[in-house]
Amino acid sequence: MLYHLYETQRALMAPFSEFASASAKLYNHPLSPFTHTPMAQRVAASFDLLHRLAKEYEKPPFAITAATVDGIEVAVQEQIALTKPFCRLLRFKRFTDNPQALSVMKSQPTVLVVAPLSGHHSTLLRDTVKSLLHDHKVFITDWTDARMVPLEVGPFHLDDYVAYVQEFIRHIGPNVHVISVCQPTVPVLAAVSLLASAGEPTPRTMTMMGGPIDARRSPTAVNNLAMNKSHSWFENNVIFRVPQNFPGAGRRVYPGFLQHTGFVAMNPDRHMSSHYDYFKDLIRGDDDSAESHRQFYDEYNAVLDMPAEYYLETIKVVFQDFALCNGNWMVNGELVRPQDIRNTALLTIEGELDDISGAGQTRAAHELCSGIPKERQFHYDAMGAGHYGIFAGKRWREKVYPEVRAFIARYDAEAAAQKPARKRTAAA
Repeated sequence: MLYHLYETQRALMAPFSEFASASAKLYNHPLSPFTHTPMAQRVAASFDLLHRLAKEYEKPPFAITAATVDGIEVAVQEQIALTKPFCRLLRFKRFTDNPQALSVMKSQPTVLVVAPLSGHHSTLLRDTVKSLLHDHKVFITDWTDARMVPLEVGPFHLDDYVAYVQEFIRHIGPNVHVISVCQPTVPVLAAVSLLASAGEPTPRTMTMMGGPIDARRSPTAVNNLAMNKSHSWFENNVIFRVPQNFPGAGRRVYPGFLQHTGFVAMNPDRHMSSHYDYFKDLIRGDDDSAESHRQFYDEYNAVLDMPAEYYLETIKVVFQDFALCNGNWMVNGELVRPQDIRNTALLTIEGELDDISGAGQTRAAHELCSGIPKERQFHYDAMGAGHYGIFAGKRWREKVYPEVRAFIARYDAEAAAQKPARKRTAAA
């Protein structure tokens, strides 16, 4: 019922949002007579803010069309490498006819970025992808909004998530370097562990960033909610069926608007201050600051629904049973054994001010991956960085990314040196 009420409210607010947008332009357009009335800029700013507070936010595009490689700008095309019912594997293919850039690109490492399935779209990692494209061939998981998946497709479990990651790694090949951001650190570690246990090739490196490998360490408000409420409480209070106006009508989901409400509730003062600053920027005519606000909230406010079975199993396995850390997590009938990983180098990254994954939660991966030699295990603390700062923004670009780039380059070169040279046929 809550989902239906939300959709009703959204439908009712849509005309008001459009009216606010039109009114803002009426008081701000240079050819409009209203622009020259007293307080016109303040009125325009007020209507603009109301429009953004009332509008519906759809999934934004990655909109990455170019990248700089070795000082040369090359074209980038977004391609679908593999399609699954609940996810697409995207590749950002780089093109150039410059021999120098082409030679560099062919020798660069391949990276699989596993984006979180935790409320936001994978475009939240746009800045991550942009940085990686300078020095890597990049793939990323693009999770599908569960309300857009027809009910007859069937459910999506946490075990399916792990299986997807395994399939993507096999599709790209064993030379891949895997980067997991936040939520997927747990299923990615499970996927690589199962590959190792089965004797299959594993990625050259794993980079795990701000994830709840062991949520018992320095628990945050997010962790406490998951740990202090029963499994039945979540099932009875936050799971709803998709309304009839979507392809996934009838599917049980954890709605994205509930996740978004929870995120905002964690720091309401910060969001109120940000919107007030936006209002003042509009009055002052500070277009750059106003546009920066729009870009951030266009991404932040665009959310997706998660399949109920996947969400509930994640709560139980990761935040209540701590099954990975306790060594009793079974995925599709197989025991997850991180200690079986031996040939994959490991880098964990945490943000000093992360209020979603607390200090030590990601670092716990090193204790679990006891089969990886200590000289191939590394940890980096991003000082001054919050949760989003470890994969987006200035701190990511200037502090975190150089560490990731150097780590991948080191073990890609090491692995390449151990194999006989062979002709490369894949374009960059």
